[in-house]
Amino acid sequence: MTVDRILPTDEAYDLLALTTELADRELAPRVAEFETRGEFPREVLRTLGRAGLLGLPYPEEYGGAAQPYEVYLQVLEILASRWLAVAEAVSVHTLSVYPVATYGSEQLRERLPEMIGGELLGAYCLSEPQGGSDAAALATRARRDGDEFVVSGTKAWITHATIADFYNVFCRTGSSGASGISCLLADRGTPGILPQTPERTMGLRSSPVAQIAFDDARIPADRLIGTEGVGFTIAMTALDSGRLGIAACAVGLAQAALDYAVSYAREREQFGRSIIDFQGLGFLLADMATQVSAARALTLTAARLRDAGRPYSIEAAKAKLFASDMAMRVTTDAVQVLGGAGYVADHPVERFMREAKVLQIVEGTNQIQRMVISRSLAR
Repeated sequence: MTVDRILPTDEAYDLLALTTELADRELAPRVAEFETRGEFPREVLRTLGRAGLLGLPYPEEYGGAAQPYEVYLQVLEILASRWLAVAEAVSVHTLSVYPVATYGSEQLRERLPEMIGGELLGAYCLSEPQGGSDAAALATRARRDGDEFVVSGTKAWITHATIADFYNVFCRTGSSGASGISCLLADRGTPGILPQTPERTMGLRSSPVAQIAFDDARIPADRLIGTEGVGFTIAMTALDSGRLGIAACAVGLAQAALDYAVSYAREREQFGRSIIDFQGLGFLLADMATQVSAARALTLTAARLRDAGRPYSIEAAKAKLFASDMAMRVTTDAVQVLGGAGYVADHPVERFMREAKVLQIVEGTNQIQRMVISRSLAR
């Protein structure tokens, strides 16, 4: 199904056309095979990086494309409609570049071109086994030893844990609470950084998620991003943008489920006519289409606030909450449209439904989003 889009520039239209071409050629034909094998498509990410899709919101002086978030999110949506794990990888990588691009020293920013060029992949190490939502209570600690930080602790649910080339490591360098948290940039292969066996996940099986143990890992002090004690601020501002990325992924996944369900309902015949002509099913598809459009509009409204330099944190929480809940409903309804056929792996809606669930959890669970929104109303 073609989605009508209003974009700010002709360049943006060309970018989305390029993304569609790449997604159709590089993603759609491979997704089923890689998901079945549980293998991460590293070469696909390199291809996207070489095409300029891994640095879209970042400045041109560092190799980025300086695109508005409104455009970047629509690129993510297209990628997610072909292969959610790839879109999520782009979103997580873009999130992983954010600390250096926004808070890093000039020395660290010199690494940005290689970070967003496709050859390097990032991981965002915030969550821990004992606390994902309560980021201010993280326990991973870094003590200063001369010109190095020595890091000990464990991170959990880290996307790209086993394959990343660099890590943003949020750790405690000071007292308890948010003010004692800092952020360090660490390279893959640093002695003492030990990715664990990947988790066996319900969906996104081509995306490796695992714990990472830090066993007195020594990270140079000049890899400190910003100053000591600003790590919590870095983490929260990055997550505002990351939530928009997840919302866009949810819209793309739901659009794919809607498209497949509509196509199936047009072709499937019962009682001498296409099942889409039965009101019960037609109304279900109409509600699905409306929810997808509403989630897209909410997500892009938040993006435009971000692009305008206006507060957007609450709108990002609303977008992530609504879009991911919507994706769960729409993918579940898509399975229902197909009936028994929707319950078998011969049709992708079975995979879509499994994948949608994680979008209600990552970048802050939807219960956390409701708490953020309700507190803003109370104020």
